[in-house]
Amino acid sequence: MSDHKSASFTKKLIYTSKTHPDDRSRMRAVANNLVLHLHPTKVPAAALRWSYTWGLGGISALLAILLGITGVLLMFRYDASVERAYTSIQFMETQVFFGSLVRSIHHWSANLLIVTVFLHLLRVFYTGGYKKGRAANWLIGIILLLLVVASNFTGYLLPWDQLAYWAVTVGTSLLSYVPGAGGSISNFLLAGPEVGQGALRNFYAIHVAVLPALLVLLMSYHFWKVRKDGGISQPAPPLTADGKRRQRVERLTTIPHLVQREFVVAVALITVLALWAMFVPAPLEELANPTHPPNPAKAAWYFLGLQELLLHMHPLAAMILPGIVLSAIVLIPYWDKEEGDIGVYFRSTIGKLMALAGAFFATALVPLLVLLDEYWIDFPALLPSWPTLVSNGLVPLLLTLAGLLGIYTSMRIVARANRSEALVGLFSFVIVGFVLLTIIGIFFRGPNMALIFPY
Repeated sequence: MSDHKSASFTKKLIYTSKTHPDDRSRMRAVANNLVLHLHPTKVPAAALRWSYTWGLGGISALLAILLGITGVLLMFRYDASVERAYTSIQFMETQVFFGSLVRSIHHWSANLLIVTVFLHLLRVFYTGGYKKGRAANWLIGIILLLLVVASNFTGYLLPWDQLAYWAVTVGTSLLSYVPGAGGSISNFLLAGPEVGQGALRNFYAIHVAVLPALLVLLMSYHFWKVRKDGGISQPAPPLTADGKRRQRVERLTTIPHLVQREFVVAVALITVLALWAMFVPAPLEELANPTHPPNPAKAAWYFLGLQELLLHMHPLAAMILPGIVLSAIVLIPYWDKEEGDIGVYFRSTIGKLMALAGAFFATALVPLLVLLDEYWIDFPALLPSWPTLVSNGLVPLLLTLAGLLGIYTSMRIVARANRSEALVGLFSFVIVGFVLLTIIGIFFRGPNMALIFPY
């Protein structure tokens, strides 16, 4: 080949190996279209404030993606049989390259997802994000929280160690107290009266197939509905001098303003989660032994609030109370119809005071009631001729509901709060109370579920 031809061939090779500017433009357009398919072209400037959303919806979505990726990787080495489930986890921990890290990321992502979805629900409530036709998405959000808890619960059994076996045993025993279908649901999940091969098979199938499909479908609808409703809830435009609403709202383009923030949060979350997983591996206790229960035998941490209630009430009452509270939370959009305060944290200054008052009363009252019931109050002894269902079930249940009604009424009358502001206070009391019961169950219950001081 001549020098001229060789030089020409080299120039042609260099030219063709480079990406043409038109190709880069097309790739950028495809990427932008993908982003804008998931996001609106513009978003309100106020919606980008970190202190308004805390990024909880996006963080939850990213954790769900991480769970899907790590879950698929774990499926390549996991064996859902009582003979090999535990050893397959040990093999992943010790023999598979990065197996321990993948499992730890999956474990901590699952636990963190419960927290972020729960906090996201709180953020939506406190900003009135269910108002102005958004009640359906509020219900979807509650269902998603329940599905996340169910996904964690079904995945809890899969390592088949002592912690998993007895936590699921206690957790499914809670289901049997649910009136009506509780026993049937428990028998269906366990494929029999106790935790065994049938339970492991059912939990695995539900965990890797049923719940992920439901989560993907409902998350897709949830995101679409947010966009359909005009984005996340925002405060109403301020009034002009003539008393009319100012319609102009500052909006910023999704690219780069929203995308840059999402990228930074994603990188930070993945980095922190990976570092945490490196230094705090996912727990794995000894092989499950059905004949040697631990003392105390506790449910998974997110069920310990319910387990704590069982120590103070008849099981039927302890299941009815959370059912009533959950039903009330579902119906909140139909009680709180004051739309002028949408997008405003705690509705108003009075609403902030009601939230603080509710949290304060719960912090003071719930631990006190736990101590009183543990050491002094004994309704069956005080009412010996009454059936236990009444003395230890109906009586404390009615007293609890009367107390909640009294808190709401006092906020309306004494503090002169409107309905929306009083609901903020009552909601804060219920949430803080349940969190305190969970903390007591985690840290302050020792052998035989007696109260202890861990420090």
